[in-house]
Amino acid sequence: MENTLCPLDDRYKEQVAPLQKVMGAQSFSSARVRTECLWLILLCGLKLPHVKPLTAQEKKLLEKLPVLSEEDISVLHALEHTGYKNIPATRHDVKAVEYFLKLRLEKTSLKDRLSFLHFALTSEDINSISYAVLLSDGIEKVILPALENIRKELLKLAKKEARSVLLARTHGQAAVPTTFGKEIRVFEYRLSRQIVQLKKQQISCKFSGAVGNFNAHTAAFPHVNWRRAAGELIALLNKGRKNKLFLSKLSTQIDNRDTYAELFDNLRRTHVILLDFCRDMWQYISAGLVTQKTCAGEVGSSTMPQKVNPIDFENAEGNLQLADKLLTFFSEKLPLSRLQRDLSDSTVLRNMGMALGYGLVAYTSVLKGLSKISFNRAFAREELKKHPEVLAEGIQTILRAEGFARPYETLRDFTRGKQITQELLTDFINGLAVSTSVKERLLALTVENYTGIAGKLAEEQYD
Repeated sequence: MENTLCPLDDRYKEQVAPLQKVMGAQSFSSARVRTECLWLILLCGLKLPHVKPLTAQEKKLLEKLPVLSEEDISVLHALEHTGYKNIPATRHDVKAVEYFLKLRLEKTSLKDRLSFLHFALTSEDINSISYAVLLSDGIEKVILPALENIRKELLKLAKKEARSVLLARTHGQAAVPTTFGKEIRVFEYRLSRQIVQLKKQQISCKFSGAVGNFNAHTAAFPHVNWRRAAGELIALLNKGRKNKLFLSKLSTQIDNRDTYAELFDNLRRTHVILLDFCRDMWQYISAGLVTQKTCAGEVGSSTMPQKVNPIDFENAEGNLQLADKLLTFFSEKLPLSRLQRDLSDSTVLRNMGMALGYGLVAYTSVLKGLSKISFNRAFAREELKKHPEVLAEGIQTILRAEGFARPYETLRDFTRGKQITQELLTDFINGLAVSTSVKERLLALTVENYTGIAGKLAEEQYD
């Protein structure tokens, strides 16, 4: 076992592997290299003085460079931290990328165009696009599929238990009957809305030079439409992408990152819904309404062998809260900058994958928890039968419809704070000064049929 500092790199390594693949350090380096190469490809197509057009072979070479080998990663690291060959340590990650590309191209036919690598750019142009690419890939390829899997499992459970009666509790007190399926469908419906919004999230970036004005670009080549050229770069990166990138029309040296806050707030809302679900499941399990499958050899407690703890939902709860604290911080921090740029955001940006990682661990736990549970229908019916007083709402409402004087107060005085049995309720109804037909309607109410359209609500298709 490695002496790791973060559980994402050890305990949860397998769960976050798909996210690490698209948002890890190597992916970030690859995104930077790709951005630099695409920019050189575009520059060579602008018919600029001293910039020859690319041959098909040269273009293919530049398109292959972002696929980094272990050796490439080592060279990049050395260029930044220790120095490489005759190049001293840059202590600058983006400059290291520029030098890396010059080393890779200095012995090719592109050697006469090396001065146009990183042309007119600031490092934030490269980083802004690269972080946007990582976020887009992480959301589209990992986060959304995981959330969609949870949504599907919730829908399956909701429809399976659509007609399974359950005592609803408000303020922790017996309220009226509902169905377990309908209560699960509430979470599926809420989660669906957030998924739809997450799919529509676009991520802004900037590619406009030192303070966002294309100063150097315009000084060198004043007749080029540089905004259009930057837009062409984004169009290339958006091919096949669902969570699109777009260029901020106005920015300082850094992107405004308001879209980051929108994205993180969307995720945070999603997590609040899942947190609410996990806590409800914990309550249902604690009450005996939901049972869990046992796994051979699994230990629930180091001292109490009988226990089957709701560990998956508890794990999800903790990781969701951890992710949300980070997401909230990112939303508050990243859109802020002193004047045109300060560097306090740099170390924060490097931790975005951590927030998504803890979220992904939570999603895995939610799915695992869902795969192990069963609704205890018999137990739920028996609990409901112990509370015939929950029919008071229906009785007083029918009485209202019949013009009965003070129906609410009558039922309140009969039921509130008292232990009501089915026999007492039957005697109460028979003693009401109403017609026989009304009494028959009231007596026909049972704790199992007084569920309104809960079953239908659980089963319906929603847009």
